[in-house]
Amino acid sequence: MGEVVRIVVLVMPFISCNALLDLSGVQEIKGTWMRSTSLPCTYMPSEGFTQQTLIWSMERDYGTSTIFRRDDSGDHVLLSQFRDRVSVPKHSPGDASLLIENLEIPDSGHYTCQVIWRSKNNSLITKEVTTTVKVVKVAATKPIIRASEPGLTFPAGARASLTCVANGSLPISYRWFRRVPGGKALLLSSQAELAWDSLQPSDTGKYYCEAENRVGAGAVQQSDAVQLVVRESPVTQQPSPGTSRHTRPPFTSQGGAPQRVPTDAPAAKQAAGRDAVSEGPPVATEPLYEVTFHSTADVTRPETDVEVPVKHLHKETNSKTETSNDAFTMKDNSHDSICIRKNPEYENLVNAMESEYESI
Repeated sequence: MGEVVRIVVLVMPFISCNALLDLSGVQEIKGTWMRSTSLPCTYMPSEGFTQQTLIWSMERDYGTSTIFRRDDSGDHVLLSQFRDRVSVPKHSPGDASLLIENLEIPDSGHYTCQVIWRSKNNSLITKEVTTTVKVVKVAATKPIIRASEPGLTFPAGARASLTCVANGSLPISYRWFRRVPGGKALLLSSQAELAWDSLQPSDTGKYYCEAENRVGAGAVQQSDAVQLVVRESPVTQQPSPGTSRHTRPPFTSQGGAPQRVPTDAPAAKQAAGRDAVSEGPPVATEPLYEVTFHSTADVTRPETDVEVPVKHLHKETNSKTETSNDAFTMKDNSHDSICIRKNPEYENLVNAMESEYESI
């Protein structure tokens, strides 16, 4: 009885380890020509057991060939037709799945995943799982349109793109069209992606794409049309001509009277004066004088061009017969002229002063 109990105790851990190290896979996979597929082969890692060897083999035409082998020396692809097309995850414990890229028709066959573990007492446990792969050529499916941003409404000037996506055997060719009201669709591109660097309101419209490959009769598949909307940028209102950016009451001097601009000033100076008033604080200005030359009858021109400084020539105040005159210099083109003009007010003042002296 005791011997039987001991045998049961030894067998139970073995059964438990076999359950944990059991491989999982699928029986059949249908792969698409010129695309990739993964053959699953997974297990639950168990403490005390280390993966010693992993082998992927292929059975076809009544023969078996090793495709991939992983051991202490590294990974090895042993069949030339799979070189650079197969791989197994390296840093995923318990995952021994085989990835095959760019499937070819001759890749169809039975694939077996075999894993060998070594226990702490150096015993070996071997498990394997087989998957049947059938590579077929698939016509292009109805494509769908994916936008670079959620929604199909964009502001003017934005960057955007639409991508046409279809399944099926590669290679797949794409074309982009824009519907024209009352006319034939406009061909825009022969690429999978339709992109804009700067959208304009004129780009608003309905777009669709087509996809096809060389499988079968090469039927063309067309997507549903999508509506692209481009919003116009807001327009900033500009001030009307003749108005300034700020509205202020007319500037007045300290005395309350508005500053007067000579009527004969150029229009440009008047406009500059208005801008200066509206843009800055009041600035005191010099009073404006008007100079009028009434007559040139009393003007004499000297024989030589000599500049005479501006001064007053006063006569003796005790003389009654002589009168006082003002002399000043006036520029006339390239000649200097002496202008003599009688001053009646000055004569009256002199006469009044002489009368006071005589009375004394």
